[in-house]
Amino acid sequence: MHRLQRAAALLALPLLLLLAALAPAQEEADEARPFEGQTVLVTGANRGLGLEFARQLSAGGAEVIGTARKPEEAEELRATGARVLQLDVTDPESVASLVKSLGDAPLDLLINNAGISGRNPEGGGLDFERVALVLDVNLIGPMRVTHALLPALERGAGKRVVNVSSRLGSVELNTSGGFNGYRESKAGLNMFSRSLAHELAPKGIRCIALSPGWVRTDMGGPEAPLSPEESIRGMLAVIAGVGEEESGRYYQWDGEELPW
Repeated sequence: MHRLQRAAALLALPLLLLLAALAPAQEEADEARPFEGQTVLVTGANRGLGLEFARQLSAGGAEVIGTARKPEEAEELRATGARVLQLDVTDPESVASLVKSLGDAPLDLLINNAGISGRNPEGGGLDFERVALVLDVNLIGPMRVTHALLPALERGAGKRVVNVSSRLGSVELNTSGGFNGYRESKAGLNMFSRSLAHELAPKGIRCIALSPGWVRTDMGGPEAPLSPEESIRGMLAVIAGVGEEESGRYYQWDGEELPW
């Protein structure tokens, strides 16, 4: 009997050694695809940064839900393999319809990406109608969407909320003025992120504000130094590392922590 046990042990040894050798490789693979199998919802995903979020997350094995105000025109988003749903973040009925479409499905990660820029009239002054719209889309919209999706986030395993902000939302870094409306919307979004992190900590939900940098998109323009691919790759690396300690903080796309 002892002889058989020894033989079995010798036969099993190569397999154990192989498994031990493969374990680090598997850990590296898991780290390389941190969103695999997770359900991620990206607002404003039909173009620019949102579209690149959908591309990279889908390629990484995530189940992506991308929203667009006009889903019938979101062919590029649909081509990523994402599920495309209609959403206008300024419309409570549209948000309610989104929640209904999701049903009881869990949500691991919410990326509040939808946003618009502020335009100041030529010759000075402020277009207050535009300012109000910017605040509605960039600040109230993420607040509305996040609170509506909290039950889904509680059901998920990832439990993370990412609010796409901007360096222009930093009070300390504002040394030039301008961008009225847009700056205020992102500063407000930063405050919402900080408050949300504290409020949702008991439920295990983490929240950060994350700046994509100056990116070559329709909003950023052709002179911007960053490509969408580089910005989103960096942002996803930051998001993957968000835990209890990082929650409630304000980061740049490359992981640098920004001052409020």
